[in-house]
Amino acid sequence: MKSTVVSSSRTVRFARPALALTAVGFFVAGGLAGRTFAQGMPHQIEHPYAPSSSREMVLRARTASTAELSVEPVHGNVYAIFGAGGNITASVGPDGILLVNTGEAAMAGKVLEVVKKLGAGIDPTPGSPPIPIRIIINTDALSANTGGNEKIQAAAEFITAGGGGGNGGEHIMAHENVLARMSEPPAGQTKPPRPSEAWPTDTFRGRTTHTGRFFNGEGVQLIHIPNAHTDGDSVVWFRYSDVIATGDIFSTTGWPVIDLEKGGSFQGVIDGLNLILQTGLLDFKSEGGTMIVPGHGRIGDLTDIAFYRDMLTIVRDRIQDGIHRGLTLNQVKAARPTQGWDNRYGSKTGSWTTDMFIEAAYKSLSQKKGK
Repeated sequence: MKSTVVSSSRTVRFARPALALTAVGFFVAGGLAGRTFAQGMPHQIEHPYAPSSSREMVLRARTASTAELSVEPVHGNVYAIFGAGGNITASVGPDGILLVNTGEAAMAGKVLEVVKKLGAGIDPTPGSPPIPIRIIINTDALSANTGGNEKIQAAAEFITAGGGGGNGGEHIMAHENVLARMSEPPAGQTKPPRPSEAWPTDTFRGRTTHTGRFFNGEGVQLIHIPNAHTDGDSVVWFRYSDVIATGDIFSTTGWPVIDLEKGGSFQGVIDGLNLILQTGLLDFKSEGGTMIVPGHGRIGDLTDIAFYRDMLTIVRDRIQDGIHRGLTLNQVKAARPTQGWDNRYGSKTGSWTTDMFIEAAYKSLSQKKGK
């Protein structure tokens, strides 16, 4: 999609286009074709390991929430935990608890408190303790997502021998580049960036992998997104619950962070969003269907992914047009390529400002293909 350019000097201003969610119609058609409906009502998945009612899920989430951390039911037996840094996704059921990310290190104790409440009462045997944590999955190496690894995997609530039918198995899962980022000392140093207790113990290379067995009645698939936020990003798909945890390639509250030093790229983020759209299904009138837990912000669906993808595509085309015209970084910034979305995603302060996002996007799009 090309934007309209109005030029009166070396400072170029971009006209704000109407946002066209061109993909939504396509995915609605594809989603409806594969769904069944009863009297026009949205399709609902009956998950054999999920609580007996949505009311039970809501009550469990409310009971587990604290003043610092909020818990919300997503779908099936999957919950989202907010407030620990990056969002945490939890599968809770008879097999135990699986966590996608662990939040910041300072919040690890509070995360354990919430997880114990989520796991209470799952085992029907009177007097049974809360079910244990059995698997951690990291979507990247960012401290906001992996800071709690060390404390949580060492806690009494974590059972390391439960991933493979009681004979060992997954412990902390991630793409192999996450292990490299956490374990390999930076140039000129001898100390790894993170202690070994926080490192992934089960890594994969290539496009995809999965947990060693069905977990809480469903397959859990990790899909690698090359060179997006970093070079080690994965999204996690709970296939029966139909929930995707996106990690930091998607946020409802800000621009995606593009860490060029760690292999990230602007186009890689867009490619990752397209892959999520191809993986999931929309439900009735583009609402519901595959549910999305972003790296930051509220629970969403594929319409939110399509909006974010289309927005980033327009911003990409505006910046790319400026690069092709020979504009400098400052000239592209002055042209306001993010106009139309600054109020929703932009920031002038904090760890990731609009200026920082434009600079990373400009550098990424200026690189020659193949680098």
